[in-house]
Amino acid sequence: MVCMMFQDEAGFGRINKPKYCWYGKGFRPCVPCHHIREYRYAYGAVDQQTGESFFLILLVADGAAWHKSKGLIVPRNIEIFPLLPYTPEMNPIEQIRKELRKRGFKNEIFQALDKVVDHLCNTICSLNNNIIKSITGRQWTLSMF
Repeated sequence: MVCMMFQDEAGFGRINKPKYCWYGKGFRPCVPCHHIREYRYAYGAVDQQTGESFFLILLVADGAAWHKSKGLIVPRNIEIFPLLPYTPEMNPIEQIRKELRKRGFKNEIFQALDKVVDHLCNTICSLNNNIIKSITGRQWTLSMF
């Protein structure tokens, strides 16, 4: 059986961008905002056929040069298919990142970076296989296998 996993990384941190929200008629919402630049990165891979997923949350201090590393040793049972540059819409896991931000980080501020990591872990755990399949299912990739 061939398993096609889509991988991506995204930064989650204490800086936030206020987002739209519903509020009572005649009132203006007060949305908290932070401008503190502290991040942790979440690396994830999803199988859009089964909804299975795997996430790692770590601190990365490089410029993501590992994407093109010539020293990477790829196991024999794994084949890497690089997507075209600047085409995030072709990678279904990009939608997971958007969903995580929508579910857990919309108009939220955090007093410490460890609170961001805790909240990110809880938000990731709230996504079950059916939710992941519904978000990542792309007919063009599902039909390949």
